[in-house]
Amino acid sequence: MIGDWKADIGIIGGTGIYDPEIIEDAQEVKVYTPYGAPSSLVTIGNYGDRKIAFIPRHGPGHQIPPHMINYRANIWAMKQLRVKRLVASNACGSLREDYEPGHFVVTDQFIDRTRKRLDTFYEGGVVAHVSSADPVCPQLHDFFVEQAQKLKYPVHATGTYVCIEGPRFSTRAESNMYRQLGCDIIGMTMYPECQLAREAEICYTAIAMVTDYDVWAEKPVSNLEVVRVMQDNSEKFRNLIMSALPLIPEERTCSCGEALKEAVF
Repeated sequence: MIGDWKADIGIIGGTGIYDPEIIEDAQEVKVYTPYGAPSSLVTIGNYGDRKIAFIPRHGPGHQIPPHMINYRANIWAMKQLRVKRLVASNACGSLREDYEPGHFVVTDQFIDRTRKRLDTFYEGGVVAHVSSADPVCPQLHDFFVEQAQKLKYPVHATGTYVCIEGPRFSTRAESNMYRQLGCDIIGMTMYPECQLAREAEICYTAIAMVTDYDVWAEKPVSNLEVVRVMQDNSEKFRNLIMSALPLIPEERTCSCGEALKEAVF
């Protein structure tokens, strides 16, 4: 049960980020939602003077495939814990030569190519058309770009993420089509997570870690390659989070907290 549990900042860990090692005095909390169970128990604790909540998106040890993740329950759980800022990690393939394996991309746009995912909290009774013109929090986006640059990590400040259904990887024809559409990276998890966070009026940013060149580059994508690069990059991601969390401004200068103001009918 939640009780008096609350957190300032939420972290959703993607592929390779399952263990919230940075959280001190960690305790696991079961959060009930109208949408079923989140991917796992929520780990809550401290990092410095910030209260942190952590969910591994794919469950402990990567048990849930991307098309079966209960995105609504994960975001609802963060909302119930009064999280205001949400930082997500994503593994992704590159659709550009200059976005190399091992690079970070702080994504700023997405294209949805999923087919079966429940992507709104508003299914009737109350109708809401929430803007997704700029789908990530501009304040958090710029903040994490600056933090990665300070650590001298290779980082790209722009990136259009095409989200595919999964769990299969793309065909060569699909990969080349996404390149022609102007997409920069490809993955399976940013959507509908980012849109649900917007509906919940939570600031959201996604830090994508490039694990491979997608199959346009004439190199088949394998899980072994993805896991190897993720293992190499996971420590960098932890360092980025550890250096950034205490410095995230407490004042929200964005409009994410008012996303429903002119959206609800």
